[in-house]
Amino acid sequence: MTQGTISSNVTKAACAFIESSSYDRLPSETVRIARRCILDGLGLFVAGSDEESVEVLVKDARDIGGRPDALLLGAGEVKVPANLAARVLGTAGHAHDWDDTQATADPAHVYGLLTHPTIPPLVAALVMAQKIGKVSGRDFVTAFLTGFEVESKISEWMLPDHYKRGLHSSGTVGTFGAVAAAAKLLGLKGEKLAWALGIAASMAAGIRCNFGTMTKPLHVGRAAENGVTAALLAAQGFTADPESLDGRWGFIQVQGSGISEAKTAQGFGKTWSIAEPGVSIKPYPSGIVTHQSMDAMLKLVTEKNVDPKQVEKIDFHAGSNILNPIRYPIAQNHLQAKFSMAGLLSMIVLRRRAGRQEFTNTFIQAPETQDMQRRIKTHLDPAIEAQGMDVIRSRIEITLKDGAKLTEWANEKYRGGPQNPMTDKDLESKVAACTAGILSDARRDAIIEAAWKVEILPDAADLARRIQP
Repeated sequence: MTQGTISSNVTKAACAFIESSSYDRLPSETVRIARRCILDGLGLFVAGSDEESVEVLVKDARDIGGRPDALLLGAGEVKVPANLAARVLGTAGHAHDWDDTQATADPAHVYGLLTHPTIPPLVAALVMAQKIGKVSGRDFVTAFLTGFEVESKISEWMLPDHYKRGLHSSGTVGTFGAVAAAAKLLGLKGEKLAWALGIAASMAAGIRCNFGTMTKPLHVGRAAENGVTAALLAAQGFTADPESLDGRWGFIQVQGSGISEAKTAQGFGKTWSIAEPGVSIKPYPSGIVTHQSMDAMLKLVTEKNVDPKQVEKIDFHAGSNILNPIRYPIAQNHLQAKFSMAGLLSMIVLRRRAGRQEFTNTFIQAPETQDMQRRIKTHLDPAIEAQGMDVIRSRIEITLKDGAKLTEWANEKYRGGPQNPMTDKDLESKVAACTAGILSDARRDAIIEAAWKVEILPDAADLARRIQP
């Protein structure tokens, strides 16, 4: 991959794509996958609504108050300004780290370290649908897919240095997904559309040191909030550099150290990233680079019927593409557990699952969980590291108290990925897990029904009402 010149014209191409995108031009496969991503996102908004981080943001938004643009998640009929509603909704969607992940076929990228593409444009479209009123399902899907495509292509085209330096793509590039979706519904064109991207470029932020804390999902909440804010300001004539993605001081050069010139020839919307190379809808609420190993552990303990009480130790061998971002040796709370192999593998050994019930402080801080975590050691494996970082490779070795050793390798075709996607029924089961204890079965089913026919909804704002706890 070569560093692109600073005179690229990505901003102009993005604006042309946003202006011209229309439902009639959307490939059927793109719309099919969009329905799945939207359903997944709606379930995650509900799941996140009872997280402490979201409750804090809801209280803050209520205290601030203001123009009643859109429903405030978890606050009944209370409405707040669009940007505040977006902050809360976006944070809820990423609160469990259960939202989908952009796939890539580029061996130069570190696998899994691109963006969570659905939540920022979905939030922006949902909030703006309420603010504008009577947005059709077709226009809603078009805006969502427009934002998804802009976000994903920018993430794919930028050099991998962006994420390696410690920037969180979902907080940075996610801002462009949100602004593109909001701008599409607002009908921004010409210089106002370019200004919207320019305002968003100066707002894009998020650093990886906050992984394992409440601020990590706030990155996505702020991406959604800032994208909505940028579009609304531009609509009122607020100016910005009209080529903000390009040039020496543009977003791509400053935050990504350049762009792949060869990739920009793909253009926006010629191939749709949501379908090619695809998107991973997560079975587990943790970083995507952990899922292959968790599946390997599940296979091992299930097939060998491993009794947790007979586990002497577990050795986990992997490359730096797992061990660097999954950085907590021992998880002390449920947020750290999302980035702790000891915490994640302990869930599988002890419960043979890793869902909402396991990602709680009660479970993570329990003596048996803390004890199991201390039996798990991670090892940087030179042989695995030498094979590259374009896919996830890891090996698990369980030593039992009788001296027996059990070994399993992670499968590259992991559950949820484009090569082994969750079925529609699997996805509905995930939504059921997300909404359990928060919504009734009837209301859960209503969300599922609406998502499967989202493009024919007469008013997309109905989705916001359906997810309100």
